[in-house]
Amino acid sequence: MRYRLDVIAPSVVEAVQSAGGWLFDRAMAGWDVTVLVDKKGYDPLPLQILGAEVLDLEDAVNMASRPRPDALAVAADVYGRDSRVSEGVRRALESGHTEVTLWGRSWPAELDSTGCVEHRLSVAARAFKGRALVAAGLPVDAIAAVEVFRSGTHSCCPIAADLVPAS
Repeated sequence: MRYRLDVIAPSVVEAVQSAGGWLFDRAMAGWDVTVLVDKKGYDPLPLQILGAEVLDLEDAVNMASRPRPDALAVAADVYGRDSRVSEGVRRALESGHTEVTLWGRSWPAELDSTGCVEHRLSVAARAFKGRALVAAGLPVDAIAAVEVFRSGTHSCCPIAADLVPAS
């Protein structure tokens, strides 16, 4: 059985820019990575380059048969504007069975219990993130070696092994 990571982002571009290296490393570690975006008409290629499947958020929310993920990653701005997403994140944190990771510039006050963590990208993740950025039509100056997140580490599965507390 493979671990499942669901990612909720406002767009394909945002997911690649903010978490692309981490998504690639999870996919290469054998995880099924699905990115749910809240805009129709997206180009899935940048995330496919990273090894992720892309679904429309509305379609995924309406899938009754969709299994619960082992890990959930959410852009903080989507958390702040979509009550379904914020409720799902709160339920996941309370359950203690799902690793919850967030990224963004502003953090919801009710999630102050999450800690700041860094993911050090593999060399391959940096290369593939660069290709994904190009596919998204973005300039690639330099790919940072680290992506920064906030995480609630209540999971029984090994997702947090490569997330290191930020200093």
